[in-house]
Amino acid sequence: MRHRKKTVKLGRTSAHRNELLANLVCALIDNKRIKTTAPKAKAARTLADKMVTLGKKGTLAARRQAISTLKNEKAVKELFDVVAPAFAERAGGYTRIIKLGRRISDSSEMVLLEWTDSIVAPAAEVVEPAEEVVEAAAE
Repeated sequence: MRHRKKTVKLGRTSAHRNELLANLVCALIDNKRIKTTAPKAKAARTLADKMVTLGKKGTLAARRQAISTLKNEKAVKELFDVVAPAFAERAGGYTRIIKLGRRISDSSEMVLLEWTDSIVAPAAEVVEPAEEVVEAAAE
């Protein structure tokens, strides 16, 4: 009987599975939404929620634990600086899964995994073209 056996194995070794889930969560942090298969999204959702909870703690120990799990310092920085503060008032349920239908090649159920609240990244400086280039194009 599989009572209290929560780990979804995904047909991989434990090391491969841990790296896969870490990469999925890092992609989710960077891109705000990812398209993947349903079993991978369900497994990645639990890790993403745990990482947001660590981000909400904001301590050095929590940051080190997140880096140990995700192995990507840039993603952890964005998690702690942008993603976690956006969920400061929410007590859980940071991600949602939207079904997209089946993939044509192998009929796998495809889903979008995204954050529940829209997280706006800090605006980058927009470089506007010089006026003489615009005037030259008009002539």
